[in-house]
Amino acid sequence: QVQLVESGGGLVEAGGSLRLSCAASGRTVTNYGMGWFRQAPGKEREFVAAISWSGASLDYADSVKGRFTISRDNVKNTLYLQMNSLKPEDTAVYSCAVSGVRLWPIRTSPYYDYWGQGTQVTVSA
Repeated sequence: QVQLVESGGGLVEAGGSLRLSCAASGRTVTNYGMGWFRQAPGKEREFVAAISWSGASLDYADSVKGRFTISRDNVKNTLYLQMNSLKPEDTAVYSCAVSGVRLWPIRTSPYYDYWGQGTQVTVSA
């Protein structure tokens, strides 16, 4: 089992930045791809970004490309999401997830086996 705990969410003005963290425990996630998803009120959960186990492959949703950066520290068993130039439409609950499949890309929920509870990001206009 893998437990995931997100942190770093909060309220920020449009144009501001936040850095989300996702700490994994229970077992190492070094050999697994990981991703960030978000869900706004009344909307479906959507893919934000993913990173391969080595960090060599990155994938971003078009809506965040150029503004968000996903990274990981396999020593600390932690995933990050640096979010810059935030927009009100980025407001959502952001969740991290671990994928157990040896595939790429991993943009959809069925590829992920473990999920965190999420952290709220609110961007004011």
